[in-house]
Amino acid sequence: MQALFETLFIQPIINTLALFLWFFSLLKIPGAFGFSIIALTVFIRLLLHPFFKQQLETAKKMQDIKPHLDKLSVKDPKKLQEEQMNLYKSVGLNPASGCLFMIIQIPVFIGLYQTLNDVLLKGSAEIIKINKLLYTPFLRVSSLDPHFFGLNLAVTPAKGGHWLYYLIPVITAALQVQVSTPQTNTVTSAVEERSGKTAEVKKNDSGDFQKAMNTQMKYFFPLMIGWFSFNLPTGLALYWNIFSLFSIVQARNLKGQNLNVKSTS
Repeated sequence: MQALFETLFIQPIINTLALFLWFFSLLKIPGAFGFSIIALTVFIRLLLHPFFKQQLETAKKMQDIKPHLDKLSVKDPKKLQEEQMNLYKSVGLNPASGCLFMIIQIPVFIGLYQTLNDVLLKGSAEIIKINKLLYTPFLRVSSLDPHFFGLNLAVTPAKGGHWLYYLIPVITAALQVQVSTPQTNTVTSAVEERSGKTAEVKKNDSGDFQKAMNTQMKYFFPLMIGWFSFNLPTGLALYWNIFSLFSIVQARNLKGQNLNVKSTS
């Protein structure tokens, strides 16, 4: 299983990172490794663009049909679920599709973390091992300069020893708040879908639970990501923050679009 994960994720990520590093080093750009991480982030973000777009569209459709879901007054739980599914179909909505982006992102994030951990923290012996995973000899790395705009991407903010490092988890958490906000509607509607109750009962019984879930998605998760970025290599936080910026821009572009929703009640 480890060999399969390395073949599918670690090796392609290492080769892509090495390719960008070779390019920026050829141009003799200071901080080539930092720019390589940014370029790798952009590349991965473009690959995952269709899945993220689908997630945002699902969240927006969930938000738009919520008033129609609240109007459903069928007392039979099975009939209520049938009416809900009809409403979902009327707008071409599959609630489960909103989770696909997060599921796909997890192994990519783990692969990048392991790559950065190997490249930055394990020294020259590990670089020799990494060179063996490269697809072509001209990408081989002899040494790395982890410094990027005065920051060492190999150290954690917790051990950085400078006030600039302490800004990293704050920025990471703040960006994640912006990313998480559009997803709260997805959580709310997903809870409604699984409750199997009438609209009136759902409003009374699950409202507090939905509010708690939304609060966790909007605040607790960003705080958790901020804590991770405080204790993980700064290079990984750089990846996460660039990724978050892409998410925020795309979410704002989609926000102004209108969807035609037909009520089935």
